[in-house]
Amino acid sequence: MKNLFQPDAVDELISRIDKLQPAAHRQWGKMEVAQMMAHCSAALDLASGRLVRPRILIGRIIGPMVKPIFSNDKPFSRSSPTDKSLVVSDQRDFSREQDQLKIRVRQFHQGGEAQCTKHPHPFFGLLTPHEWSTGMYKHLDHHLRQFNV
Repeated sequence: MKNLFQPDAVDELISRIDKLQPAAHRQWGKMEVAQMMAHCSAALDLASGRLVRPRILIGRIIGPMVKPIFSNDKPFSRSSPTDKSLVVSDQRDFSREQDQLKIRVRQFHQGGEAQCTKHPHPFFGLLTPHEWSTGMYKHLDHHLRQFNV
């Protein structure tokens, strides 16, 4: 599986983010395109430790059993649940969110393993830098596919 430590994967994602349009229609879910980009930026903030969320009870119970879903080779399914603390429901500026998401992707890549948080994922628990990097690639891919890019 690709990950955000790979320059080619980062270039691919940036190119796909650049192809997003303000009027893009989602294939599933509730977020509009600018909201989705803000959501993805928040997830990258979580992965890099700029945002820290507490563990959730259900994650403590079943997180370790389903943790491989986060970093295995299979893309996330359309029905993947969203962490309620990362849901973006207010209106967002498309251009600003697009720029911010590209910045966050590049920051994560440039920071390398040292950039990854030592805090546990709210659901999956402790993750290695490689698991964070793969999971963040999968998360971005999931949402870019949601908007057909």
